[in-house]
Amino acid sequence: MALVELKNVSRIYKSGEHEQKALDDVDLEFGEGKFIVVLGPSGAGKSTLLNLLGGLDSPTEGTIVVDGQDISKLSADELAEYRAKSVGFVFQFYNLIPTLTVRENVELVNQISPNPLSGEQMIEEVGLSDHLNNFPSELSGGEQQRVSIARALAKNPKILLCDEPTGALDSETGVVVLKLLLKMARNYGKTIIIVTHNQNIAKMADEVVRVKNGKIKSVEMQENPLDADEVDW
Repeated sequence: MALVELKNVSRIYKSGEHEQKALDDVDLEFGEGKFIVVLGPSGAGKSTLLNLLGGLDSPTEGTIVVDGQDISKLSADELAEYRAKSVGFVFQFYNLIPTLTVRENVELVNQISPNPLSGEQMIEEVGLSDHLNNFPSELSGGEQQRVSIARALAKNPKILLCDEPTGALDSETGVVVLKLLLKMARNYGKTIIIVTHNQNIAKMADEVVRVKNGKIKSVEMQENPLDADEVDW
C-alpha cells in the first residue's frame, strides 16, 4: 500500500467568474522512504500539489490519502493536527526565529508534535552540534537551512515536503543540503518530496514527477539514482 495516494485530485481557484485550474484530475502514488522530485515550470501546479499534501489547502475534487487517512475531507482543526503529527516542511527561506538559539528553534516542535525525536540528535545529524547555542544571525545560509531541516525532522513526520530547498543557496552548499535530505530518506525511511525547477536534482530521485499546466505529464522511476556529489552541477 502506498504511503501517499491522490485520486482524481483537482484544485480550482475562483475570482469572480474566472476559474483557474491549478491541478487538473491528478492521480499519484508515493511509497515510504522514497526520494521524490516534482519538476515543472512556474505556474505548473507544483506548489499547489505540495500545499495539498501538507494540509495547507484542500482539493476542490478528489481524495488524498496519507498513511491510510483521507485528509481531503478534514476540517481546519483536523488539518492542523495532521500537519503537527505527520508533515515536516522545508522552504526556500528558513523561517527560523531570530531570538532563539539553534537548539531552541529545533525544540519548538516539542510543543506540537506528539512523538518528537531528540532535537539534539537531529542537530547532530545535520552536522551542527557545535552551534547549539548560536543564533540564526551567526550562521551561514546553508547552516540555517540545515537547522530548518533538523527542526522538520525532529517532528518525526511521515513525509517531508521541500519547496525549492536549495533555491537560496550556492551550488556547493546546495549539494550538502541535498545529501542530507537523501540520508533522511535512505537511513530514516522518510518520504521526501521536493518541488523544484532544477533538472539536476531529478538525477538523484527514486521517482521524478513532471507537472505542466496542472496535469501530470509523466512519472519516471529511476533504478540507480545518483548521489548528490555524482551530479554535474
